[in-house]
Amino acid sequence: MNNTIPEKAALLKLLQKGGFNVPDFIYVSAADFKQENFKALEAFLEQHRESFKVIARSAHLKEEHFKGGTFDSLEIYGDLGGIKYARKKIINLAKTAKQLSIRRQQKFNNAPEIDLENMGLIVMPFISGTSVMAKMMGDHWEFGYCRDRSHKIQSEPYVTRTPHDIGLLKLSEDIQKYLGYPCEIEYVISEHGQIYVVQAKNISHIETIELKLGERSIQLDGVRRVRRHHNFRERPVYVMDNKSFYLNIISKCEDFVLGDGDHKPTIKEILDIITTYQAELEDFALKHHRFCVLGLSIQEPEELYQIANHYLDDYPEIRADLSRALHDNLYIIDYFLSETDTLIAKDKFRLNLCGHDAYGIDTVRNPMWSVYWHMDKHERMVMQFKKLGFKTGDIVGIEIDSDEKPIVFRL
Repeated sequence: MNNTIPEKAALLKLLQKGGFNVPDFIYVSAADFKQENFKALEAFLEQHRESFKVIARSAHLKEEHFKGGTFDSLEIYGDLGGIKYARKKIINLAKTAKQLSIRRQQKFNNAPEIDLENMGLIVMPFISGTSVMAKMMGDHWEFGYCRDRSHKIQSEPYVTRTPHDIGLLKLSEDIQKYLGYPCEIEYVISEHGQIYVVQAKNISHIETIELKLGERSIQLDGVRRVRRHHNFRERPVYVMDNKSFYLNIISKCEDFVLGDGDHKPTIKEILDIITTYQAELEDFALKHHRFCVLGLSIQEPEELYQIANHYLDDYPEIRADLSRALHDNLYIIDYFLSETDTLIAKDKFRLNLCGHDAYGIDTVRNPMWSVYWHMDKHERMVMQFKKLGFKTGDIVGIEIDSDEKPIVFRL
């Protein structure tokens, strides 16, 4: 692939040349942004004023070496200010929300070092409709449908071998034949049924090809997953107990308020509880390529978070530091959870499956699983996991029986 233009943009140009229904688009390089060379972009936006909104897709020269969905796409107003804002936000998201994902891919997938300031963009008119991702799996094509955000009632993403329009199968075959190698193709089906090709990715280098049962096990109530051809997996587990975490914070705050002399902790000691926790999450994520999270307590209970935030209200300067650290910690936890492919928790929590996370090529061998117990059994289930001694670093197995009931056990 030409190394002066990202694979994403180059393949769209190639598909346009081949007569496929690719929306009009423009690639704006990082150099164009740095030099404020926007004449072509402004002409493009002027040509598409009727759209009001455009979609700005990340387009870094090294992006092809990372998983689909690592870098973001944004719907924005179709003006120069909106495009500049989109690029800035995509870069900031890569530095924050996606930083752990990028570092894990660099460690486990040999992804290269990347200068985010070299981020370019692909800009195309926004098309309202349903996203569909297609790729060939062995001897058959599969089609992953994502929820249509324009509908009030939304369905979960799903994978099927039978697309809603048989023409989608023929179109996918024609595109793969035209490109000459296995590819993952992203479509948008407009509200009027028109099929647009909005992205293609070379997946010829990705292998797409998991078996014993332990005796100490717990049966749960259900599983949420898109792919159903695997019924067993093993993962190192991180046991998340945020209830204990907040109680620890509150205890230290109490010692700070009531303690005296050598027995009174400093604000640094209180904040160190948070930074140590965050370092533990990052260390675990960077140590294990695939891992599971056992959520004994994830976002609960709300009153403990509020108590920890307000315990030091009589010390406003110190309280502000603690409140900021607790707020930022919520995002760190979220970034960590977004890197797991297996979540064990009560029914209230689930992995947010959409797009690349649900049925992208990188999920074929390791699809997302969310196994759960019902809310009314929560305290009993937590006691069972603690009684059996589940702890961070254990290897757990999950087996899905013929009734779609998961059994979790330590190996």
